[in-house]
Amino acid sequence: MKKIVITGGAGFIGSHVVDHFYEQYPESEIVVFDKMTYAADQRNLENCLSDPRVKLVVEDICHLERCVEILEGTDLLIHAAAESHVDNSFGNSMEFTRTNVVGTHALMEAAKRHAIPKIIHVSTDEVYGEVLEGAVDERSNLYPTNPYSASKAAAEMVISGYIRSFRLPVTVVRANNIYGIRQFPEKIIPKFLLMLLRDKKLTLHGDGQNRRHYLSALDFAAALDLISQKWKPFEIYNIGTTEEYTNRELSEMLCALFDKNPEEHITYVKDRPFNDGRYALKWDHITNLGWRPQRSLKEDLPTIKAWYEKNADRYNDI
Repeated sequence: MKKIVITGGAGFIGSHVVDHFYEQYPESEIVVFDKMTYAADQRNLENCLSDPRVKLVVEDICHLERCVEILEGTDLLIHAAAESHVDNSFGNSMEFTRTNVVGTHALMEAAKRHAIPKIIHVSTDEVYGEVLEGAVDERSNLYPTNPYSASKAAAEMVISGYIRSFRLPVTVVRANNIYGIRQFPEKIIPKFLLMLLRDKKLTLHGDGQNRRHYLSALDFAAALDLISQKWKPFEIYNIGTTEEYTNRELSEMLCALFDKNPEEHITYVKDRPFNDGRYALKWDHITNLGWRPQRSLKEDLPTIKAWYEKNADRYNDI
């Protein structure tokens, strides 16, 4: 591949994808296409941004003509840019629709004009809605329950229209919660780590019994690479993990890293307007390609804690 474009590549998930493709494809030009909003940071790209074959383009994916310019000559487009924090979507839902739906539409139109041969769209397990028992596969219906997941489901509908009308070669991935270093501290793991570093109490929504599966950003990036190698357009892949915890259990694990008593450092706050109790995926489809998660949150937490201790100054103004 001569040119790989990764939208949202200066953010948390996107930067891990950039790192992976930078290392695996040393002959490829890599374009990081990012608006550089609050959750993006050039320091997330410090492993590769000094290399002349890696280029950061600061632009909004909602601007169609700029998308057309940037995507010219692209062999692989990975669309990871999104407004993604559920709490924010309750108070600023129009921005989620603009970025996640209009932005995706602009990218698909630009990709169509250039006949890009491989496009991977990063969606989310949240488009399925609550899965209180069992697990859902890629053929399950979409039942989004909040403005964020609704905007991601809507983006998938735009993509479906381009696939049906123009045979645009898009593959969609829906992943469990993704963890790792460099995650902006609006999500539970980095937020709670920084709160514990400041000796603050952890604030759990509701009763803390909401359950989530946790997938390493490194495993996720490897999955995208495998999909790009064993390319089949028009596919949907759930990317999952067996590692599942309640928010209370996760909080207790984080407290243990600091030798803090959970009973003294965990408190409860008003729940979201709607808070899915659980998400769960069947992911046999991608294991058939030869992928399985290689990492474990429980084993990775000490390393993640050490990174936030070292880089806590990044977030002093939050």
